Amino acid sequence: MFWRSVVGKLAVTILLLVSFILFILTILLLEFFENFHIEEAEQDLMQTATKVSVMVEQYDNKELIHETTERVKDPSSRVVIVFDDGQFWNSNSRNKKLTEIKDDWLKKDDDLQAVLTMQKDVKKQTVLAGTDTEVLMVGTPVKGKNGAVFVYQSLDVVDQTKAETTKRIFLAAGIAIILTTIFAFFLSTRITSPLIKMREAAFDLTRGEFNTKVPILTHDEIGELAMAFNRMGRQLKFHINALRQEKEQLSSIVSSMADGVITLNRNGDMIVINPPAERFIEDWYFEHNQTIDQENRQLPQELNMILQNVIQEEKEVLQEISVQGRNWVMIMTPLYDQKYVRGAVAVIRDMTEERRLDKLRKDFIANVSHELRTPISMMQGYSEAIVDDIAESKEEKNDLAQIIHEESLRMGRLVNELLDIARMEAGHIQLNIETVPVDNFVERIIKKFKGLADENKISLHLIKDITKQTAGFDPDRIEQVFTNLIDNAIRHTDEKGFVNVTVSVNNKEFYVTIEDSGSGIPEEDLPFVFERFYKADKSRMRSNKKKGTGLGLAIAKNIVEAHQGTITVKSKVNKGTTFIVKFPSNLK
Repeated sequence: MFWRSVVGKLAVTILLLVSFILFILTILLLEFFENFHIEEAEQDLMQTATKVSVMVEQYDNKELIHETTERVKDPSSRVVIVFDDGQFWNSNSRNKKLTEIKDDWLKKDDDLQAVLTMQKDVKKQTVLAGTDTEVLMVGTPVKGKNGAVFVYQSLDVVDQTKAETTKRIFLAAGIAIILTTIFAFFLSTRITSPLIKMREAAFDLTRGEFNTKVPILTHDEIGELAMAFNRMGRQLKFHINALRQEKEQLSSIVSSMADGVITLNRNGDMIVINPPAERFIEDWYFEHNQTIDQENRQLPQELNMILQNVIQEEKEVLQEISVQGRNWVMIMTPLYDQKYVRGAVAVIRDMTEERRLDKLRKDFIANVSHELRTPISMMQGYSEAIVDDIAESKEEKNDLAQIIHEESLRMGRLVNELLDIARMEAGHIQLNIETVPVDNFVERIIKKFKGLADENKISLHLIKDITKQTAGFDPDRIEQVFTNLIDNAIRHTDEKGFVNVTVSVNNKEFYVTIEDSGSGIPEEDLPFVFERFYKADKSRMRSNKKKGTGLGLAIAKNIVEAHQGTITVKSKVNKGTTFIVKFPSNLK
């Protein structure tokens, strides 16, 4: 609204101030001019009375005095002469309201009677006898004679002059107020125009438009204020940009962290949360059959108790949590606002992989120890039998030596496979890519296992769908994959079973499936079959035909991945297993 604006307030203030001053000045002027007109009228009347009194004193011709008096006086006034012989004479007047004064009325007025008795001048305002006409009357004695001269006129003349003066004063005051109003609006607009522009610029700043500048129209305090405002806008833009960059940098860092980060206030509201922490919270609610309030995201009640403990104790808390089969470690640290704890920050780390790797390390040591213990024990036992001459004949000693040799070869294979898989997992595998005739390559491998399959009364079939006769890969490494998978299929398939090898090669892909009708792999063991030393048969009680180190599939997986491919498995217990190998056929 106008009255609430600076322009309105300033204009109204100036207008009220000037109006008040004009009001006081008008009152004083009216009072002054009223007294001034009365005094002027009294002086004029007194001058007329003095002149007439001088004529009465100097001349004895009453007719001359009367005639001269009529000429000297003002036409609107009336003169009364009291001669020394007691005779009264009243002059004429234009004003019909001015009646003649009678001797008895004059004697009743003590002030007027004092002119005759006390020989002094009199000025007074009175009402004529028998009328309501107010008059201004002056009287002066005739020196040297017992007489007096009275001159009076109606106050209407004074009032008329006073009214005319009042009219002019009010006209001047009205013009002054109008000019003051125009000046006040002009001045206030002049002053407030830069302020209005600064207000609009401030609104622009609140909307984030930091390039807004206020024009500098003057070089006074308002101009300096505009300069300071523009400087403030530049500084604000600089600091906002710096804060935005820091916020984006911090947000990027928090979002890219592998650990979950949650910033909390004292009420448990999640202010900042990154994707890993969101997944943790979602898993928590899912496991506890609760739903997440997306609008009011609060920490779960159990975790909120940890938060309150952190706030009360003012120290960090370390808590291990298990959610959805994964192990999490949460470190919650208090956040301070000077000395006041305003919340906490929780860092949540998924320790599942570390715990799994630690378990794998322990299992690896146990598995290697287990795999080496059997051949070492056998070598130790049979060598002691030879040393102690338990084997008497040469044939028995040769049999024991042959067993020791086979076990040493087995230990060598185990060590070589461990070295191979270590190099592969470290990324040091070397591939010798060659252009290989696929048909001959596959036929040679199948022929190598044909005798073993016939020996175990297993049907081994090769199915080919070769549209591209050659493919680029490392033949030795891929043959190692084929050998491992086919050997496993034969060893885990009972008599009268089958092993089908399907090879499909086109311009893009080398696709192999090895399907058997063997014992299969339990469903809970399928995710782990490609891990080192992992064996579905937990008891490790296998026949000699099925004895292995548990490293073959891990090596096969690393070889296939080195060829930019994938290896997967499908299996059902007592129905069979299918391994699927895929990799590009045009490697170079």
